[in-house]
Amino acid sequence: MVEDSKEVLSQVSIFDQIGQNDHQNVIFCHDKDTGLKAIIAIHDTTLGPAIGGTRMWAYKNEEEALEDVLRLSRGMTYKASISGINCGGGSAVIIGDSRSQKSEALMRRYGRFIKNLNGEFITGEDLGTSPRDMEFIHMETRHVVGIPEFLGGSGDTAPITAFGVYMGMKASAKELWGNDSLAGKAVVVQGVGHVGEALVKLLREESAKVYISDLNDERLLSVSKKYAAKAMPNNHIYDLDIDIYAPCAFGATLNSENINRLKCAIIAGSANNQLENEDVHGQQIFDKGILYAPDFLINAGGLINAYSEIAGYNKNKAEQLTEKIYEVTRMIYKKSRLESIPTHQAAFEMASKRIEDIRKIKAFY
Repeated sequence: MVEDSKEVLSQVSIFDQIGQNDHQNVIFCHDKDTGLKAIIAIHDTTLGPAIGGTRMWAYKNEEEALEDVLRLSRGMTYKASISGINCGGGSAVIIGDSRSQKSEALMRRYGRFIKNLNGEFITGEDLGTSPRDMEFIHMETRHVVGIPEFLGGSGDTAPITAFGVYMGMKASAKELWGNDSLAGKAVVVQGVGHVGEALVKLLREESAKVYISDLNDERLLSVSKKYAAKAMPNNHIYDLDIDIYAPCAFGATLNSENINRLKCAIIAGSANNQLENEDVHGQQIFDKGILYAPDFLINAGGLINAYSEIAGYNKNKAEQLTEKIYEVTRMIYKKSRLESIPTHQAAFEMASKRIEDIRKIKAFY
């Protein structure tokens, strides 16, 4: 499976990290001709084959890439479980600059690695990849979702991912204010990529007051002008007196320093792994009295869409399943209130219980 194992990571470092969260399989993919360097992580397949996006990013080093893919794949396991769908958790990262190092040959070579996994891992787009890239992968394997509609796929998953986050926001508003209207609420959307922009559109259509930030100044100004949203420097958003903070870019923005600075009532965004440390920062947010909508639940629209595509895509059915995020978010808040535990812990316990229940059933097969 692995063509070149000359990674700078030590074996001790690799196996220590893999063993921490019981990953089933981690595959290192390297191809000299195309320049491909990728890592595929399969966390758990109790509920079904692992599904997860392929992210392409210019990581500082292989250690950072491995840490990212392990966290992302683990999150996908619990995202699938809490969403009630029958798939497991996986993820992949390609190390490189998607703007200058991506090519058809590289994506197709990567697709061959996925094909060799015989359906154990099914991928889709993520940061740095697009439906066009999924089309290239599809030329080599059928184990890919998010392909263009003319190939029988669902195309861009950003709108339905944003819709799920929007449902989570509205459920949070209902929990906190007794009314799920977002009209007039001040919302910061950090990161206005495809999902962030789609979320801004939904919020502005409901007359929310929207502030936005992004590392890409050109995109920031474009989205600001298009939706009449106020552009803000990225580091200033944590000090704004707002109602909702929506992290929609990178993970780990909820750390000790930023949480202390936050002046919001609700955190609800699309970014994966928002808590730098799940136990420490989930509790810190809870103690501060901020209502946190667990990321692996409310950003599950893309996964739900992908799962629907595997079963024979039906847009209306995918939207109906995504709309249920509202109901599940309310259930998590109820469990959090009754047990006096952070919302992230409540969601994790619910997701873990479903996996364990199915695991017990399978033990009798």
